[in-house]
Amino acid sequence: MHPQLEAVTEQIQQRSLTRRAAYLEKIRQAAERPRQQGLSCSNLAHVMAAESEQERLIMRSGGASHIAIISSYNDMLSAHVPLADYPEILKKTLLQRGATAQFAAGVPAMCDGVTQGTAAMQLSLFSRDLIAQATAIGLSHGVFDGALYLGVCDKIVPGLLIGALHFGHLPAVFVPAGPMHSGLSNPEKAAIRERYARGEVSRDELLTAELAAYHEAGTCTFYGTANTNQMLMEAMGLHVPGSAFVHPQTLLRTKLTEQAALTLLELTKQGERYLPVGLQINAKALVNGMVALLATSGSTNHGLHLPAIARAAGYELRWEDFAQLAQVVPQLAKVYPNGAADVNQFHAAGGVAWVLRELLHEGLLHADVQTASAQGISAYTQEAYLNKEQLAWRDLPDTSPAENIVRVFTEPFAQHSGWHLLQGNLGRAMVKSSAVKPEFWSIKAPAKVFASEQAAAEAYQAGTLTGDFVMVVRFQGPRANGMPELHSLMPLLANLQQRGQRVALVTDGRLSGASGKVLTALHVTPEAATEKSVLSLIQNDDLIHLDVEANVLQLEVTAEELACRQPAKQPTDEPFGYGLELFKAQRQLASPADQGASLLTEE
Repeated sequence: MHPQLEAVTEQIQQRSLTRRAAYLEKIRQAAERPRQQGLSCSNLAHVMAAESEQERLIMRSGGASHIAIISSYNDMLSAHVPLADYPEILKKTLLQRGATAQFAAGVPAMCDGVTQGTAAMQLSLFSRDLIAQATAIGLSHGVFDGALYLGVCDKIVPGLLIGALHFGHLPAVFVPAGPMHSGLSNPEKAAIRERYARGEVSRDELLTAELAAYHEAGTCTFYGTANTNQMLMEAMGLHVPGSAFVHPQTLLRTKLTEQAALTLLELTKQGERYLPVGLQINAKALVNGMVALLATSGSTNHGLHLPAIARAAGYELRWEDFAQLAQVVPQLAKVYPNGAADVNQFHAAGGVAWVLRELLHEGLLHADVQTASAQGISAYTQEAYLNKEQLAWRDLPDTSPAENIVRVFTEPFAQHSGWHLLQGNLGRAMVKSSAVKPEFWSIKAPAKVFASEQAAAEAYQAGTLTGDFVMVVRFQGPRANGMPELHSLMPLLANLQQRGQRVALVTDGRLSGASGKVLTALHVTPEAATEKSVLSLIQNDDLIHLDVEANVLQLEVTAEELACRQPAKQPTDEPFGYGLELFKAQRQLASPADQGASLLTEE
C-alpha cells in the first residue's frame, strides 16, 4: 500500500477518534432497538393499511426484511425520469424473495442546469441538507431493515448519503439511473456558448445546440457533479458493481436495478452478512472515494460534499487530506471538461472499473473495505454485462482501448491529479488545474471586484474587462447567499483568455464539475460575509497573486494597509419569488466551506 495513502488515512482516524467512537455507539444502540416489535398494534396497522394481503402476511410474520425506498424521482429533470419505474421493479424483486418494501419518501431534486444564472441557484447547495432531512423523515417510522436510495444528480446523492448515515444501523445500496445517449459533443456545446457570449450566434441557435446536447432521459453526459456522484458510489462500494454509467431503458440497467434489491437483502440482519452503512463508510472507504475523485479529476463540489458526508459518519475530513493525496494520485482519465470524451465514451473505454483497477493494483486504494458486493472493492474493477440475458461481470483488457480517455497507472495524463489547495493571506481555496493549460497556472494581476455574477457579466458586455486581471466575485459563500455556482462566467473569461488576456477568477462561490479552462480559486474561506475575511477588503486594482504549483493565494497588500480598510458591505437586495427567505436560517447556520458548508454539523 502506498505510504501516503496510509498516512492520510491514519491522520483522519486519529483526529476523529472521539467523534467516530460516539457515532459507532449511536449505531450500536439503534441496532439493538426492536424493529416492528417496538411499535404498537395501531402503529403497525397504519404501516400495513394499504399493503396487499400477501405483503401483510409477510410483514406480520416479522421474520423477513422490510426495505425502505427513498427516491428523488420527478419528471421535469431528465436524470430522474428513469427512476419512475424503479420502485415497482424493486418491490417485485423483493417480493419474489419473500421480502417487502415500501416507498418511504420522495426527496426534492432541483437542477443546477435549470437554475444557472438565477437567484434560485442560491438554494442549490442547501438542498443537500434538506434532502438529508427528508431522508430522515422517510426512515423515521422505524419499521425498516435497510434502504434503497434512488438518486443521481448534484446535491441529491450526497444528501441521501448524509441522511442514510444518520440511520447508520441500516444497510444501504444506492441505485443510479445512468446517462442519456451522447448528443452534441461537450466541446461543441462549449464552443457555441462562447460564441453566443461574443454575440456571434443567436439565442435560437444557442437553444438548438443545447437541445442537441440535452435530448432525452438520463444524466448529462459531461463529467460534472452528477456523474462524479455515480463514480464515488462505486469507489465507496455503495453500488452494485458496474452500475454507474449504464444507459437507462436497457435490459442491463433493469438487471442491475433488480440486483440492487437482492444485494441489499444480503446486507440486512436477516441476510447472510449484516453490513450497516455506518460501519461500511469508514475512514478507508472515504479515502478510497477521495482517491478515485482525484484520479478522475471529478467535480470540485465534492470538496464540500465529502467533508459533510464524513462528518455524518463521525469523521473530520480536511482539504489538507485532499491536497496530500493529490500529490501522489495521477490523473488516469480525461473526461469533459478535462478532456473531449463524455461519460459514455469513458464507460466504453473501461470507465470507473478501469480507474479503480489501476489504483488498486498500485496500492492507492484500501483493499480491506466492506462493500455492497461480497467480493469487496475488487468487484468494482470489472464491468457488468449480460450473458444470455443474465447479469454477469468480466475483467477489462490490460491495455487501454482509448488512450485519449483512460491510461494505465505507469503512463498517466499527469503525475499530479490536478486538485490543489491554495493558501495565503486571502485564506484557503481549491483549484482544479486539469482543464487549465499549464501556461495559465499562475498569474499576478490587478483585481476587478464584483459582488455578483450579474455585475461581472454586465462589465463584460460593457467592454470594461480589458487587460490582464483577476476577477473577484465575492459574497457568494454559504453564509452570504447559499454559495451558488457561477457557470455563466466561464464562457466570458474563456473568450477574454482566447483574445490574449491573462485572466483568473477568485470567488467564495462554486463552479463544480464544469470548472473549465480558466484558472479559478473556488470556495475561498473565510468567505466575504464573515468577520475575518480578507476577501471583503479587496479593492479594484489591488494586485493578486495565484500560483498553482506554489500553492499561493495572496493579496499583495500589506497587513498595515488592510488593517486600515473597512470591509465591503454585502448587497441586501433579495429577489422575491424564489423562496430565498425560507432559507435564512440555513445561511446563518452554515459551516465554512472547508467543513462542508452544512447546517448539519456533527459535534
